[in-house]
Amino acid sequence: MKSRCIAFVFSLLAYSLWSLAVNGQSAIKMGIAASLDQDSLAYVSGFEMITESAQKMLSPSLTDQEFQRNLKKIQSARCKVITCNLFFPSSLKIAGPDVDEEKVLKYTDIILSRARKAGVKFMVLGSSGSRRIPDHYDVQQAKLNFVKLGAKLGDLAKKHQVTIVLENLETTETNFITSLKSAAEVVRLVNHPNFKLNVDIFHMLREQESPDEIRTVGDIIAFCEVAEKEKRTFPGVMGDDLKPYLQALKDIHYTGFIFIEGSTTNAAVEMPLSFKYLTQQIAEVYGMKK
Repeated sequence: MKSRCIAFVFSLLAYSLWSLAVNGQSAIKMGIAASLDQDSLAYVSGFEMITESAQKMLSPSLTDQEFQRNLKKIQSARCKVITCNLFFPSSLKIAGPDVDEEKVLKYTDIILSRARKAGVKFMVLGSSGSRRIPDHYDVQQAKLNFVKLGAKLGDLAKKHQVTIVLENLETTETNFITSLKSAAEVVRLVNHPNFKLNVDIFHMLREQESPDEIRTVGDIIAFCEVAEKEKRTFPGVMGDDLKPYLQALKDIHYTGFIFIEGSTTNAAVEMPLSFKYLTQQIAEVYGMKK
């Protein structure tokens, strides 16, 4: 009961701040990566959009009946599922010498077809295990092949009216495309309107990348994710100052999506807290009208 009361109070504060954001100079659209089991909590916390797992909700391994059940859950949710993560399973390689392109494209065609039916607009391409390459494998060759595959993925994304957003990961997760700079390079080489860049600020923090890197990629950013550095906590739990990275986004006139993708030990308290905290930091940086 106490947790619910705290969540309600924070949700009221969050709503007030968000109303200011909508009516002010900031047009940032905030969401959170969470299971639809937490849909109601996310909604009362202030969020209107959720990232769900593609493998859980849309995977080709699901029967049509299973997908239809998931589709009903998505359509009845209070928060819109406009994006999915966990695109490829680690067993399906998309980089390195063991890529089965035909299998990858068939998988992608089905999952993006289901994404379109579900109203999903963005597919986050992190998939750390899937894109890991063997130690000592030629990175340049891996990049060349991945760019070619990326163009074909982009074609499928265009077919199904979805945008794939390539996420910069960190070296503890994978060994291929582990900086914003390298992810941006791949996106530019793919050069496809449906294959864009996802700026993951958490991974930038972990890799000690400067906010200035964001200022060089403004033309290809379509998405942004964030969490706190040490334990990937929701913004506000540890009190990380994210404003330098938000300032870089403002400097490139970014007014798109910023989604929280982190971990929590107490969602009922930390979800509304995080919405309030991040909304306030965005307000301070983007100079919202008070």
